[in-house]
Amino acid sequence: MRYRIAFLPLLAAALGLMLSAALPAQAHDFTVGGLKIDHPWARATPGQAKNGAAYLVIHSSEAADDRLVAAATDVAQRVELHNHLNVDGVMQMREVEGIDVPAGGMATLKPGSFHVMLMGLKAPLKEGESFPLTLTFEKAGSTTVEVNVEAVGSMGSMSGDMKHDGMEKMDHDHADHDHMDHGTKNN
Repeated sequence: MRYRIAFLPLLAAALGLMLSAALPAQAHDFTVGGLKIDHPWARATPGQAKNGAAYLVIHSSEAADDRLVAAATDVAQRVELHNHLNVDGVMQMREVEGIDVPAGGMATLKPGSFHVMLMGLKAPLKEGESFPLTLTFEKAGSTTVEVNVEAVGSMGSMSGDMKHDGMEKMDHDHADHDHMDHGTKNN
């Protein structure tokens, strides 16, 4: 009897450890210089979609502004920094030369706003998988983060905290990215 009672806490601890190892990490962050990159994620791509997007939040503890100027990954043929803009009532996606990260502030890459566009995916992005993404900043340099792939319609695990600045929720499927008006590069 005494052994059974002593065994129960060990069994509970072992089960807890096994469950935590089996579940994907919900929050992960990476640092480069005084920048912290929080929870890089992407939506799973439906069917044979050729395009996808990655999202994240960049927090700065730096005294000077910085700028995300490039991104790269082996899962896509081309990677660009993009933003959604409302031009005369029509949502358009545009490539941008960089995404500003204010000193002591943050830059949020999220659906319907700034994001890392993955064009010409080499394989579908599947929920539960992950892939490396290298981010390059003007001042802080480069770092490689691990992007978790979430459900097709996900708004990210931080979606409850996201505000869309008066925009209606966009159910934007990057599978149709090639048919969107891209216009010219903006900053």
